[in-house]
Amino acid sequence: MDFVKRYEPVDFVTGFYAAVATIAVLLSLRSETVAGEGWLLLANALLFTLIWLAPRARRLGPVARTLADWYPVLLLPALYAEVGVLTLNAGFQNDWDVQRLETWVFGSEVSYRWIREMPNLGLSWILHACYLLYVVILYGSPFGLWVSGRRDQARQTILALAVTFFLCYMVFLFFPVAGPRYADLPSNAAAHVWPARAAQWMLDMGDSWGAAFPSSHVAGAVVATGMAIRYWRPLGLALLPVTTGLVLGVVYGQFHYGVDALSGLVLAGLILAAMEWVRERWAAQPAASVVGVLEVSR
Repeated sequence: MDFVKRYEPVDFVTGFYAAVATIAVLLSLRSETVAGEGWLLLANALLFTLIWLAPRARRLGPVARTLADWYPVLLLPALYAEVGVLTLNAGFQNDWDVQRLETWVFGSEVSYRWIREMPNLGLSWILHACYLLYVVILYGSPFGLWVSGRRDQARQTILALAVTFFLCYMVFLFFPVAGPRYADLPSNAAAHVWPARAAQWMLDMGDSWGAAFPSSHVAGAVVATGMAIRYWRPLGLALLPVTTGLVLGVVYGQFHYGVDALSGLVLAGLILAAMEWVRERWAAQPAASVVGVLEVSR
């Protein structure tokens, strides 16, 4: 029990995802791809090692403590790449089901029609620029809280982001959806403004196939902004316009289906509500009972 108590909630969340990802790798093993998937097994073993070392790192000093607190979100790009390898090897997609859902929800395939029926250069420039600022939103929220001295709030934000992305990644692993960008791309002027071309180039260089539904871009950006609004309103309000542009931009730029963005919004809302519920429950605990728990654990 003492061994378990040394771990933070973010370690358990990361460990659970690592176990699910390892199962996905084992299920996808094939004779012609053993070497590649062997590397994925090794990478997951290294992730388990980092989780195991995290409590020790938190006792070694400020630098090690920071790395131990931040490692789940720092590893998100690598874990996203792993998802792309596994979904590509799976060799199937569920786009037809999502396209039918989009038509049912919006009346048509809004991700295909919007940029073609409204090829506004200014709108395209703004929305694609917001999409390019995704990393700034994602890491700017916990980093801003961290450097402003709100370390506990930054850790809560990191936990919320880890839960958000790991949930998205688990859906990707077992329900891959390629997304509308792999279909017929628009060729009008709105699709050729500089931010639009930069976004397409970036995705061509490092996108993960099958990682469209739900939109982790939308879910992650909204959670990051929501946590910032909760804990440091000026930071959150600064991120809010960019996040709003990103939510619209993933559909306008044909990066995600409309229902991808909608499901990302729903997921983000659930995560933010859950984090608030946990915070209120903790705050409602009587101070005496908290002190008692601490004394018993000594």
